[in-house]
Amino acid sequence: MKRSSVFLVVAFAAVALLIAVSFGQTGVSVVGAASGNDALVSLQVTEAPTLDGLADDAVWADAVAVEVETEKGANDGETTITLKSVYSGDMVYFLVTWADPTDSNIRSPWEMQADGTWKQLKDPQDKGGDNNLWYEDKLAFIWPINNSIVDFETEGCGILCHRNDDTGKPYGNKFTENEGEMGDIWHWKSVRNLNQVHDQYVDSVRWSAETPEAGRHSDPSESGGYSNNVNEDKTAPAFMPPGDFTRDGVPGYILKSEAVPFDPSLFQPGDRLSAIIKSEFVGDGGDISAGWKWVDGIWTLEFGRKLVTGSEYDVQFDDLAAVYYFGIANFDNAQVRHAVARDPIAFNFAQ
Repeated sequence: MKRSSVFLVVAFAAVALLIAVSFGQTGVSVVGAASGNDALVSLQVTEAPTLDGLADDAVWADAVAVEVETEKGANDGETTITLKSVYSGDMVYFLVTWADPTDSNIRSPWEMQADGTWKQLKDPQDKGGDNNLWYEDKLAFIWPINNSIVDFETEGCGILCHRNDDTGKPYGNKFTENEGEMGDIWHWKSVRNLNQVHDQYVDSVRWSAETPEAGRHSDPSESGGYSNNVNEDKTAPAFMPPGDFTRDGVPGYILKSEAVPFDPSLFQPGDRLSAIIKSEFVGDGGDISAGWKWVDGIWTLEFGRKLVTGSEYDVQFDDLAAVYYFGIANFDNAQVRHAVARDPIAFNFAQ
């Protein structure tokens, strides 16, 4: 075969592969790939998946899987995250799985001391907001809102995360460089969330005594969410579960709808009690419905939200022909020292 003919065959094969991937007909996605990561392609389906953490819906079998490597995290420092997405009607859904050797759900529990007082267990190496011992597992996506974050599609979320800004924090702050740059944060927390992924955002606010979280904010909520289980004096828990319950701090939370006043007479030295009270977010902060399970060292997280929420704090998937970009990080029992994908990931919709 002549060299020109070989070139044409290869060229046509490449085009055919590109077209096939666009319509979800191969096992690996490459359309719109950014900086070394394959693109995540959302497949259009007629039935929505059930968000229960089982991932046994037929729609997931047909969706294209993308594998993303993360690294440099505390505890289990690196892993492979597998992503899938489908959309149906006015909703988009995501399936995320990753290896994690432990289900970390004893988040700074209260423990009764020998003298009858109570103490919250803390990481002795924590110098402020840097707990890597008594915490929870988490996962986070960050999306530029209206493509407002300059260079995100090539640099990823590193351009706005863990920036020191001369505050002395061991892990820095989260903020965008310029006013008007905003990112949508989808922050799943294995202990503190209930049937949802916490919807947050980041903007250009710098750290100050009045703004200790710098540019990271929660989307407005009418009610709900999570709070610390602590009395007014901050010396003991305020609530406990109803009826009979374990005294080991598991599952790490107490449902607000079930919480009853704390009765210290029911405990003995060494007993532990969950330190989080939680309920579902009502309002903007609860836009993302979710379900999850940890089984045999694997987290399976399913979640979904409307393509277009109308919130100024959210990325809007209002153009199904566009390419969107996001960064991803997983936390293994770590407050801030997460593993992260070095490059951003492109996301688009199969038509």
